[in-house]
Amino acid sequence: MGRLANRIVLVTGAARGIGKAIVEVFYKEGARVIVTDIRSQTETQWVQTLGNRAEYMHLDVKSEAAWLDTTNYIKETYGHLDVLVNNAGITGFLETKGPFDAEHVDLASWEEVHQVNLNGVMLGCKYAIQLMKEKGGSIVNISSRSGIVGIPAAVAYASSKAAVRNHTKSVALYCAEKGYRIRCNSIHPAAIMTPMWDAMLGDGEQRRQFINHIESGIPLGHFGEAVDVAYGALYLACEESKYVTGIELTIDGGILAGSEAKPTQK
Repeated sequence: MGRLANRIVLVTGAARGIGKAIVEVFYKEGARVIVTDIRSQTETQWVQTLGNRAEYMHLDVKSEAAWLDTTNYIKETYGHLDVLVNNAGITGFLETKGPFDAEHVDLASWEEVHQVNLNGVMLGCKYAIQLMKEKGGSIVNISSRSGIVGIPAAVAYASSKAAVRNHTKSVALYCAEKGYRIRCNSIHPAAIMTPMWDAMLGDGEQRRQFINHIESGIPLGHFGEAVDVAYGALYLACEESKYVTGIELTIDGGILAGSEAKPTQK
């Protein structure tokens, strides 16, 4: 029996990267996982290889109608939800035209990033509460290091992730006040090597140099992996964290531990 045996779990933005890693770890721990995304059938075929405790559903997280459909399906099929991982998110670099700095930021790009990153989390929390309030559950919101510190070249992304950080705490306190036994926590990854980095890293020698530059500022000296975040989500999803709510778990190789990213060698 795994740490999530017989738990009903929904993960958003799960076709690749951190979301996919979370699905794979949760499945190994015994969960029945509803894998959601907006990507093509080709990009989500891997779900079928997991086994009969995994299923794929198309879910556009910024659509309340889509959340209603998903909620109704879960009610009719399983009766409740034990864990929600709000992972879906975009930087805007690939999905919108930009620009993204504070002086020139494009309003339509700003709104699209917030609709996915913030509205998607809000709607996920709203409907998860309805599915969890009778039996209890855990909501895990994937924020970012950018939700704690400013990012001059990505103000929409940073703003949306900061809002996720605070909304998590509001949800945690609301559920505690209501006696729902629903915990809500956020995870703040940084320098995790996923496809989201591809647009920024480039190719060939440029990519290698950029990676070396970034890793020189990480105290542990290297990029993290998606599975590193998945194991953090697993802790917050299972009973081992039953007394934990409203926290922000930073998974960043030590980047936010101090004002200087990496100690110098003498």
